[in-house]
Amino acid sequence: MTATAPTNATRGAAVVRFAQVTKSYGAAAVLRGVDLAISPGEFFGLAGLNGAGKTTLIKCMLDFCALDAGTIEILGVPHSEPRARARLAFLPERFLPPYYLTGRDFLGFMLSLQGRTFDAPAVERMLAALDLDPAALTRPVRVYSKGMTQKLGLAACFLSGRDFFVLDEPMSGLDPKARAGVKALLAELRGRGATLFFTSHALADVEEICDRMVILHQGVPYFAGAPRSLCDHYGESSLERAFLRCISAPAHGHG
Repeated sequence: MTATAPTNATRGAAVVRFAQVTKSYGAAAVLRGVDLAISPGEFFGLAGLNGAGKTTLIKCMLDFCALDAGTIEILGVPHSEPRARARLAFLPERFLPPYYLTGRDFLGFMLSLQGRTFDAPAVERMLAALDLDPAALTRPVRVYSKGMTQKLGLAACFLSGRDFFVLDEPMSGLDPKARAGVKALLAELRGRGATLFFTSHALADVEEICDRMVILHQGVPYFAGAPRSLCDHYGESSLERAFLRCISAPAHGHG
């Protein structure tokens, strides 16, 4: 049995479109001709083993590194143009705010960059939703735990007013209460028609949050479809077992 060939989303114009995106670091090919589109309002999940190319694909999209070949468009604009990212909020996998800022300074700075003001009641509501003590905002971020730092980054994203969210391993370091809070906030964003690009090693989160997932393996998409359809395709009740079956199969349509 071979993996299902990836298909582009078809619900209207793509929020982001990757066309034959190729990227190597030296002799190591990380992305090998990736074709992918994400539709408006879609909650999209990208899964794969460590080193599969997930973060590299995001870095390419955000113009953090140059493509070797292919094109990327965000809302129809070439990804290398700053205006392509005007409606995008991003949380990296390894989020490290400037150590010398307090939490409040960081949020105020990020909101000012986005043309927004520091709305204290809105910030308090966001911190409560993420289970972050408001008193933490008075302290420098260098004393924050991993979980507190992650909550601060998520708060900045969710307060941004953007409608396209790129969250790379956003649940990293979060306890169960905070994870539930993030999922509730994402449900609110879904209700407002926001678009989500989500990566996670926790396939249960992908299954719960995302409408569609792509499995990236050895630099190519091995599967694209609803998470449960991956289980159906391989006749497995567990998404983890279906994932392992998928990456063990030859990628259909790729040499």
